Amino acid sequence: MQVVQRAEQLAPAASQRVLVPTMGALHAGHLSLVRKATEAAGEEGVVVVSVFVNPTQFNDPADLERYPRTLEADVEALREVGADVVFAPPVEEVYPDGPLTEVPLPPVATEPKLEDAHRPGHFAGVCQVVARLFELVRPAKAVFGEKDWQQLRVVEAMSERDGLGVEIVAGPTVRERDGLAMSSRNTHLSSEGRRRAPALFAALREASLAKLAGAGPDEAEGAMRRVLGEAGVEIDYAAVRDARTLVRDASTDWRGSPMRSILAGRIDGVRLLDNAPW
Repeated sequence: MQVVQRAEQLAPAASQRVLVPTMGALHAGHLSLVRKATEAAGEEGVVVVSVFVNPTQFNDPADLERYPRTLEADVEALREVGADVVFAPPVEEVYPDGPLTEVPLPPVATEPKLEDAHRPGHFAGVCQVVARLFELVRPAKAVFGEKDWQQLRVVEAMSERDGLGVEIVAGPTVRERDGLAMSSRNTHLSSEGRRRAPALFAALREASLAKLAGAGPDEAEGAMRRVLGEAGVEIDYAAVRDARTLVRDASTDWRGSPMRSILAGRIDGVRLLDNAPW
């Protein structure tokens, strides 16, 4: 397995180069995406995992500073799951002229009022770094996790809009035994907070049960808020939206179109998010 810092060190383009973008501090959820990439690459392909803590995705400099850097452990974990290349570039390799001040965003990054409302500038950072990684690595495919559903949709929309020629492959959310979606942020929870954190998954299940009982999106959203509130989760949003646009209005055919329950909230000051089909 190669470990490189510069794009010029990457081996000549393979017939099928598949990229898994990460910010490191890898857990089983990340590694499941690498396994998915291995499947997508086939026997002749090359799996490239980028490890880059992207400064343009952080609204708070303190969050950027305390984000865990565990490259040595990440490399060993990636070696075990069969990655071919670890691309761990310095900031100047990704942003040789500095970050852009303006990044055109697809509507799914600005209209739903979900992550976009609570993390201003976040998707500008995501789009900027993903576009740069695509330019540097030149993958045929890239794998992103479904846990960050709006991010997945933003990347898909950007790739389609800009004709980047990269097929976006979605990897399912990996959960702990009690349903909590795996995340690097989970390690910041107190023992009491960790005990309450499965409420996010419980809220998603309650929304699904509401639909099975004949309830509509408004009632399902209310059910999610009730479960989260009872667990003491500070709610950012708990919404049922069109799975593709993440918008729901009077014209949304919620009975016939794929829908998604999507939520975010804080426990112990740690921000967690999750989603599921509705």
